[in-house]
Amino acid sequence: MKKYAALLLFALFLNGCDDGDLTVDKIDFEDIAESQACDPTTNTLIYKLKPQEALLLQMPEGAIINDNGTKTYTIDAKGNGSYRVVYRAYDGTVAKENICGTIPPSTPKVTEEWLGIDGLIEIATTQLVDSSATDGSTRIKGYEHSIIFRNITFAKPAGNQTQAEFVFGTYNTTITPANLTFKTNPNGSAYECDEVARVYNYNNTFYLSIDDIDPALLVNVVTPSNQPRTSLITATQNKVFYKTAKEGTGSITPAFVCAKIQPSAPAIEETWTGQLGVANVSGIIEVTTTLTGQVYEHTIVLKNVVLQKGNSNFKLGSNFVLGKINRTATN
Repeated sequence: MKKYAALLLFALFLNGCDDGDLTVDKIDFEDIAESQACDPTTNTLIYKLKPQEALLLQMPEGAIINDNGTKTYTIDAKGNGSYRVVYRAYDGTVAKENICGTIPPSTPKVTEEWLGIDGLIEIATTQLVDSSATDGSTRIKGYEHSIIFRNITFAKPAGNQTQAEFVFGTYNTTITPANLTFKTNPNGSAYECDEVARVYNYNNTFYLSIDDIDPALLVNVVTPSNQPRTSLITATQNKVFYKTAKEGTGSITPAFVCAKIQPSAPAIEETWTGQLGVANVSGIIEVTTTLTGQVYEHTIVLKNVVLQKGNSNFKLGSNFVLGKINRTATN
């Protein structure tokens, strides 16, 4: 009898190995830290792969937000809505084409599927900053999205299973760092608007401005050596803005920047606002004035200015030169 029992167990073992199926008791992707997206521009399907396993997170476009903070979404209870979590095991090696292909390959085949039917998707986002510059500046180069499922319930072949916390991992998005190279200007000039209180510098894709600049900064009096005039960014004076044009809608021009009513083209895609100044620390507007012949040259420097949009921010630098405003002695 023992002989037959041993032969039966051996036969079952062979049968289990021949078909290549993967038996799953627990989802474990901890050794796969970073996830990928089928389309990094929409981020609607994010996935993690192991040789014979896939963990999928489907969300509508816009759920991944490039801004510091935490967002929470509810997993669709029916499993066929906007927010889905799916685990699959396969009978062979799975690749991106099996997940993202318009017509997925016929092999490998799915041998087991777990469907998230309840719980929350928590996405905590943190900006990734390039701070390698020596001028005290920083530039945002992307965002890290840390994804955790809270109290998730999987419907699986053996019955429902609930887990209080399931760490999906991180998903990183990249962005183009802020471009602050001004239009070619051999004289280093900045510009003034005639009809609105604004000094600025620009390129085809952006402009950086100081609105309602403190009049005491631009008086036609030479400043003593190493004693520039200074004033802070406040809610009513020296308001600093960095604005970018949406691609394909036109180019930034002086006429656009100085218009009393902003034209519809180009469309402004992003507006970053200078944080309020702190005396001797940050948000300082500095002007040095010299005289050449009958022309006063006012060099405007933004010191330790931090630009913010939403919950994200970056530093212009310790001494960022906006440019020079020239005024004749008769002004």
